[in-house]
Amino acid sequence: MAEEATFAAGCFWQVEIDFAMTPGVLSTMVGYTGGETDSPSYEEVCTGRTGHAEAVHLTFDPDQVSYSHLLDVFFNLHDPTQMNRQGPDVGAQYRSAIFFHTPEQEREAIAAKERAQTEHRSEVVTEIVPAQHFWLAEDYHQRYLEKRGLASCPIPSAAASSPAASQP
Repeated sequence: MAEEATFAAGCFWQVEIDFAMTPGVLSTMVGYTGGETDSPSYEEVCTGRTGHAEAVHLTFDPDQVSYSHLLDVFFNLHDPTQMNRQGPDVGAQYRSAIFFHTPEQEREAIAAKERAQTEHRSEVVTEIVPAQHFWLAEDYHQRYLEKRGLASCPIPSAAASSPAASQP
């Protein structure tokens, strides 16, 4: 039986494709969660006033991929030490968060965050919070990179956009 997971790790376009390419992930959807506004639009979320994060909701086959492995993918695809930003994207909508669906997912997320903390020199700021209503993003955001024949986002990654890396 398929299970679900929800992650926020910056702009959802790259996060979605990284999870979609993970064996055992059955489907992905991008949207907004963790905020106060019902049915927010992309434009509203971008203002930072709705409290939502850009997130990816996925279904996965636990016989093919463990939740623990999905957590490893999550922590490896972004910089969990950046508060409310990833690379050039700044704002609470780009925060690092794990929205758990079960008590077991919460336990695994806490353990994964502790492991990630030992690997980073700065504090891991990833939120671990109960899953809330997931508002599906507009259709043009779904599989955005795939629709354009891209395997990665043309926006520089968090590591590539550090102050030292962005000097001309």
